Amino acid sequence: MPHILLIDDDDALLDALALAFEDAGYEISTAAHGMAGLTAIRRNRPDLVVSDVNMPGLDGYTLCRRLREAGETLPILLLTSRDNEVDEALGLELGADDYVAKPFSTRVLLARVSALLRREQRRADVAQAEFADLAFGALEIFPERLEVRYAGHVIAVTVTEFHLVETLARRPGVVFSRERLLDLIRGDDSVVAQRIIDTYIRRLRRKFEINTPGFDRIETVIGAGYRWKSEP
Repeated sequence: MPHILLIDDDDALLDALALAFEDAGYEISTAAHGMAGLTAIRRNRPDLVVSDVNMPGLDGYTLCRRLREAGETLPILLLTSRDNEVDEALGLELGADDYVAKPFSTRVLLARVSALLRREQRRADVAQAEFADLAFGALEIFPERLEVRYAGHVIAVTVTEFHLVETLARRPGVVFSRERLLDLIRGDDSVVAQRIIDTYIRRLRRKFEINTPGFDRIETVIGAGYRWKSEP
């Protein structure tokens, strides 16, 4: 039974979501604010986190950033009352795996959570089947650990970023459209703007450039998409 942590400072909404998730067959724990959620994650790691963004103290964005900076890769879905491209991009920049705007249908939220969990299970199955570590020039990929190294340096990536790097690197020189990359790295039916891929790519490039200034393996092909450039 998947364990879901729900974090929201709205007691009524938290109770309603907990009941809906329990009825759907999930094990549920709750936290009334970000700091309590962070403590709960460290004490008993859930399979997925659903967190409100607008909370006093430690908000959802900061919680997400702290978890990713600590190397935590568990799926995170953010809830917010603001619905615009800037907010969505910010959430994904900080490492969120999905984003749902309030007001929302509980059925839709449950479907998005189910899709995220299925995606992670499929990837875990693939990683188990493809146990061997991979090397592409200076790039090393360790599927079992969801770890990426470049030129000997560990690159701190989210689950989504890991699969984006893996997808590109497995077929160097092949151009992937934004639509195709979204299909391959998300593997669900959630509606997400294709331009979100640009956010993922921009964030990945910055991470590689921290240890490798001038990193240029991820190429933009104008009007077509992205590709991993073969080592010279």
